[in-house]
Amino acid sequence: MAEDRTGQTAVLFISARTGEDAEGYATAAAAMDALAAEQPGYRGVDHVGNADGQAITISYWADEASAIAWRKHPEHAETREAGRGRWYGWYMLHVATIGRSYSWERK
Repeated sequence: MAEDRTGQTAVLFISARTGEDAEGYATAAAAMDALAAEQPGYRGVDHVGNADGQAITISYWADEASAIAWRKHPEHAETREAGRGRWYGWYMLHVATIGRSYSWERK
């Protein structure tokens, strides 16, 4: 079950992939997931996507400074540029502070 994320910074990445270089995309995505998890302030990630290549990825950070540090990370910046050139038709990004958080689980 998800933890309470109240007060954390959420980075919402909404995207549509081009379908080009699916293997390269999968390799880069796995590398970025692993690298993000090593960063100070990283708190987790949620991801959903469909067969048409549209997806929403939400990464959670202790604070905005941690999220900004991730954005500026050199390997992340390099992969982001590769994504713009090859893997994404479009994307949008929103950054928000979570004001309330709760979860429910069927037992």
